[in-house]
Amino acid sequence: MKLATLADGSRDGTLLVVSADGRRQSRAGAIAPTLQAAVDDWATVAPSLRALAARLDAGGGDPLDPASLLAPLPRAWQWLDGSAFTTHGTLMQQAFGHDPIATDRPLMYQGLSHRFLAAQQDVPFPSEADGIDFEGEFGIITDDVPMGCSAADALAHVVLIVLINDWSLRAIAPIEMKTGFGWVQAKPACSMAPFAVTPDGLGDAWRHGRVCLPLRVEVNGSWFGDPDGGAMAVGFHDLIAHAARTRDLPAGTIIGSGTVSNPDYDRVGSTCLSERRVIEMLARGHAQTPFLSFGDRVAMMAGGAATFGRLDQRVVQAAMPGTAAV
Repeated sequence: MKLATLADGSRDGTLLVVSADGRRQSRAGAIAPTLQAAVDDWATVAPSLRALAARLDAGGGDPLDPASLLAPLPRAWQWLDGSAFTTHGTLMQQAFGHDPIATDRPLMYQGLSHRFLAAQQDVPFPSEADGIDFEGEFGIITDDVPMGCSAADALAHVVLIVLINDWSLRAIAPIEMKTGFGWVQAKPACSMAPFAVTPDGLGDAWRHGRVCLPLRVEVNGSWFGDPDGGAMAVGFHDLIAHAARTRDLPAGTIIGSGTVSNPDYDRVGSTCLSERRVIEMLARGHAQTPFLSFGDRVAMMAGGAATFGRLDQRVVQAAMPGTAAV
């Protein structure tokens, strides 16, 4: 089953059920007005949503215009981003000159959750000098997770799976990391592909708490990479258990995999500019690939456009107070 959110002028939009082929939709407001309301009461509303999805797949509903959609969850109670791909972590440590992190715990930080950008929405940034970068990753949305939930029980709390572009500002990140207090300015709002998919909707691609699909990235229409999400060193069940060790997680918590990365990056490419730049530095002694400029476009999808839909966004200059957008 696929769910989406129609832009209706409100902050949280209107819940839609989307056909398996991604071409038709039916409003689900009579079942749950928003996606957050649906995950708040998932056990009760999911059967009715599935029945509506079955009618859609039998040929009902109305045509879907992807441009009319917000992010599936336009704002969330909580966004927790992991770093579960060993290759990416190792390369980033080399990039910043850091020693390997001596821990057996999953890596995770808490990021901005009050806004997720729509899949076709322009993405505003204050300055190109901040080192504008993208990071392709998968994420899960939970129902209510009790404190102390074990990894063995955690997958039962995964209600939806999403595709995320975790935008990053690389010139700011090292400065904030040195403070020891984590990221604020270096991590602006993320973007989310238009469809949130139930685990069974991915079929065999959802295995061992991982999304085993290549995540394809294009920059200005050219292939950039398509590494596979199955290479997570720890699965989403481990990330949920880590996050819930000392607190419960409210329904609508989003947890990210971190940047999708594979050891054979020479063949499959990357899902972020910083990783490619490090690879170039290691191979040639200097980085050749620039960070993004205003006007550049970044597109992402996984499992074909019908699975999560397609992220396709343009980087633009933000309209700061007292100035006009370019």
